[in-house]
Amino acid sequence: MKKDRETTEALQDLKVIDFGWAIAAPTLCWFLATHGATVIRVESSKRPDIYRVSAPYKDKKPGLNRAGFFAYPNVNKYSISLDLGLAKAVEIAKMLVSWADVVVDNFRVGPMEKWGLGYDDVRKIKPEIIMLRTTNQGLTGPYNKQAGWGWQLAGLSGISHLSGWPDREPLSFGVPYTDVIAPRFGVVALMAALVHRKKTGKGQLIDLSQLETSIHFIAPAMLDYFVNKREGKRTGNSCSFASPHGVYRCKGDDRWCAISVFTEEEWQNFCQALENPSWANDGKFSLLQDRKKNEEELNALIQEWTVKKTPEEVMSIMQEAGVPAGVVKNGKDIFEDPQLNDRNYFWEIEHPEMGPFSHLGSPFNLGATPAKPRMPAPCLGEHNEFVCTKLLGMSDEEFIELLSTGVFE
Repeated sequence: MKKDRETTEALQDLKVIDFGWAIAAPTLCWFLATHGATVIRVESSKRPDIYRVSAPYKDKKPGLNRAGFFAYPNVNKYSISLDLGLAKAVEIAKMLVSWADVVVDNFRVGPMEKWGLGYDDVRKIKPEIIMLRTTNQGLTGPYNKQAGWGWQLAGLSGISHLSGWPDREPLSFGVPYTDVIAPRFGVVALMAALVHRKKTGKGQLIDLSQLETSIHFIAPAMLDYFVNKREGKRTGNSCSFASPHGVYRCKGDDRWCAISVFTEEEWQNFCQALENPSWANDGKFSLLQDRKKNEEELNALIQEWTVKKTPEEVMSIMQEAGVPAGVVKNGKDIFEDPQLNDRNYFWEIEHPEMGPFSHLGSPFNLGATPAKPRMPAPCLGEHNEFVCTKLLGMSDEEFIELLSTGVFE
């Protein structure tokens, strides 16, 4: 918690209140914290973040401060625990608003208003405040109060409809997909609002719909419907303008390699990489339209070759021939990846309860002010005293008196 930093960070003077829960808002604020912003996470032990109580836990030992998924989007943040059902706690939250430049939340419409912390409330406290609210479907409209998760939004957005095999049901995802899309849009919107405030002195409300951000990711299918009135369908691993295009079993237990051939030049290079097997000269594979008609047979022939080699060998042979290919990696592969490790993508951070913890680093870096870890994800309420006395300016006596009221639960 060093106040003086050796180098200036891009967002070093930015002060943010993170009222987030689960993934969307905490991840958005993580980007800010990673680039120097002072971010205070407002939490509650009565209703802890779902990822504080979700596996995986470090060393498989459950605990509010041992969840790996919580640790990821909360590095470099302070934590204050407030029971916002108490008037005194709301007063502290409003003091935080007075201190902050930005307020972020991802509740449905209702809770922030109930606590007197909606946008109309916070701008009365601080007119130049910027408030970013990322909800399921936006702050307005007939479904603005609908609660839910990214899994449901993946269905509402049409992403699940396009995911999976043609003869099977739509696929869901291992994570609430839209929750990891929205923060990227949110950071850009927030930077624009900060520029606007710098020019005009005026704050504003940012209304970020997670549903609407996710629809951008099926733009080709949407355009096809707008132009041709043609509904997108599940196609598995195939692509209408590439063949072969799929994931092929390789040597080893559950090992695979993805291969994509888009042009006739790539097809010729692909055949040469396989040492021109006899079937490669068959007329039913000559052109893209021929390969698409006979794709199932083609994929089976290719897999007869790939299954004898490791995915790394397949990728290397393909890439050397000028054919796009990549190993389908598991967690171990990614963690040991030499490219990622050379770029210091994984941050080793010492956590007070978990000990050494490997954390995903920033996916982008600013040359002059690179992202870096300053402190691990906080334990619940770890910084109650620091926030109140050092950032909000309370006296020790005032803080001790508040302790006795139960506002910090």
